[in-house]
Amino acid sequence: MTSSPADVVLKLEGVVKTFPGVRALDGVELEVREGEVHCLLGQNGAGKSTLIKVLAGVHHADEGSISWQGQPFAPASPQAAMRAGIATIYQELDLVDDLSVAENAFLGHEQSRAGFLRRRTTSARTREILARLGHAQIPPRRLVRSLPAAGKQIVSMARALSHDARLIVMDEPSAVLAHDEVENLFRIIRELTAQGIAVIYISHRLEEIRDIGDRVTVLKDGRTTAANLPARDTPTRDLVSRMTGRTIEYVFPPRTPGDDRTGGEPLLEVEGLTREGEFADASLAVRAGEIVGIAGLVGSGRSELLETIFGARKADAGTVKLGGRTIRSIGAAVRHGMGMAPEERKSQALLLDEAIYRNMTLSSFSGYARSGFTDTSKERAAAAKTADQLELRPRDVTRPVRTLSGGNQQKVVVGRWLLGGTKLLLLDEPTRGVDVGARAELYQVIHDLAAGGVGVLLVSSEVPEVLGLADRVLVMREGHLIHEAPADEIDEATVLDLVMAGSLLEGDPA
Repeated sequence: MTSSPADVVLKLEGVVKTFPGVRALDGVELEVREGEVHCLLGQNGAGKSTLIKVLAGVHHADEGSISWQGQPFAPASPQAAMRAGIATIYQELDLVDDLSVAENAFLGHEQSRAGFLRRRTTSARTREILARLGHAQIPPRRLVRSLPAAGKQIVSMARALSHDARLIVMDEPSAVLAHDEVENLFRIIRELTAQGIAVIYISHRLEEIRDIGDRVTVLKDGRTTAANLPARDTPTRDLVSRMTGRTIEYVFPPRTPGDDRTGGEPLLEVEGLTREGEFADASLAVRAGEIVGIAGLVGSGRSELLETIFGARKADAGTVKLGGRTIRSIGAAVRHGMGMAPEERKSQALLLDEAIYRNMTLSSFSGYARSGFTDTSKERAAAAKTADQLELRPRDVTRPVRTLSGGNQQKVVVGRWLLGGTKLLLLDEPTRGVDVGARAELYQVIHDLAAGGVGVLLVSSEVPEVLGLADRVLVMREGHLIHEAPADEIDEATVLDLVMAGSLLEGDPA
């Protein structure tokens, strides 16, 4: 059905956004009508986050056209987008914990007269908005930090309505909510759309799309692969197929014919590992020379699981053993041969202004010290040998690590654990922010590590990456490991369906 101009409040045609080395949006088409819930679907990296930042005025489109309420639209800032009537509620809520509910609701456009804040007026207006949202019980003067996750989300919506928003973009709004809180969220959304407010709803949970959505647009590799699909009637298989298949080629090292690395005694044994609110009853094993991949969405608990295995987070229950020895801390993990390359390598793994060799020797620094002095030449020689092994470019290990590309920085992190004689390597998003050419090199490094007997446990948002690298695949959803299979016995569509709470393996014929 074709929309009339009066129905359409937002229209994007051929929108392009390019960052150095990446075409994040490649001709996106989107049409949103007044008073509808328009669902936006796509895998991690499909362009959803970039698109909403263009709408929010954080980024500016390089090509294409955007119209808002019939007029050309190119907000110069988030404040300009908000003034125009487009509000964005991000998954990581941008609230100020030490301000009150009312102060957050009117942050940036405070109620004032003659330079003085009108606190009573602000509180009264906030109370009206909260009542409109069905939450009159939240005190306007209560500090935001004392609210639960659902309450903070209500405050974000109150901020949007304080600007008289006509379009609210919600990025994974149910990710931190309990089941009853999701039902309340849906009730509020339905009341907002009944008032003519449009909602762009981003979620990986297909059952939510069916419940709350009117129409669906699907992104893949920055392009619109489906537009204006009926949310309730489009089969799960059709939605999943629109999100799979990539333009980027994943070049994986070939597996050695007849090589079965899934036999033998486990090197890593995880039993019943639990952290309240993050993941529960996680059990898995990794053998020497085996690559095990965990596929799951952001927020599924996969990174938290890896960090708990490494000892960076304290488990509430369960055990971690490496070579039969119990691991309860980072120190014990490193002593017994476990290493980890975290997702945020720049902030969590690297000393950016230090030399490459110093970053490489961090985990084995004591091996280069004698009588209280560091043997710098020995450090450099060991790092240079590892740099050759990893084909680091450039090979000059005295350079600051900040000067390297993302892929070569990741090689430095991996090289650190090679110097330490690591038996088991944990990799969280190993190719995040890495260009296509460097990906293939990192895949080869991981493959060579396994061929040399190192066990590898990796997490990735890229389903083809998990399937292409791993011997076995574990699927994680909402804090639970829900499925395990050999990598050659599970496909991308099935993994996506499982992580998005679909139905391909759960009995629903949709």
